[in-house]
Amino acid sequence: MTWSTCARLFLGFVALCGAGVARAGDLTVIVRDKSGHPVADAVVMADAHGRPTPAPGQFVINQKNMAFVPFVLVVPVGSTIEFGNLDPYRHHVYSFSPPKKFELKLFGQGQTRPVRFDKPGLVAIGCNIHDSMQAFVQVVSTPFARKTDNEGRVVLRGLPNDVHEVRVWHPYLRAPGNQLVVGVDGSKTATIPVSVNLRRPAPMRHDY
Repeated sequence: MTWSTCARLFLGFVALCGAGVARAGDLTVIVRDKSGHPVADAVVMADAHGRPTPAPGQFVINQKNMAFVPFVLVVPVGSTIEFGNLDPYRHHVYSFSPPKKFELKLFGQGQTRPVRFDKPGLVAIGCNIHDSMQAFVQVVSTPFARKTDNEGRVVLRGLPNDVHEVRVWHPYLRAPGNQLVVGVDGSKTATIPVSVNLRRPAPMRHDY
């Protein structure tokens, strides 16, 4: 093989690599309410579009000061969440959501209970003793799912250019399924502002 042939093959390889990089970009989404305040714990998701399902992991939701911490969690399908009680009284954790129905009967301070989340979808979690306690787990099969920080900001990295919309979910969002669909242009390396209308939090319902 001549030097020129090797050079052409090398340049072709570089061009293919460059094309692969060009097909993806980082998308920043900033979620604010109608008054312009940042909205934390909004989950922004896009379909996998043939990308592999992210590997399951180990996560923690603690019960602390009569609240679940974190309030919203995003986990890959197959992940395990350890529920820990840091309060000086007992809690009874449950969910009636179709993707994962479970019940962790009363357990006390310093104790933990694991639950595996093996189906995608939204899981609403409550405490059967304290109705004000709520948490939400988005179990996802896409690598493109993150929740907003305290500034209402989230970045989906390496989003393919064939993705033309993202979904924005929040437990208090006034929309069917607490979710909005937002269009995305082809460039992907961009910042998109999203304005949402939120309702007031309500106590956890035992039939949710």
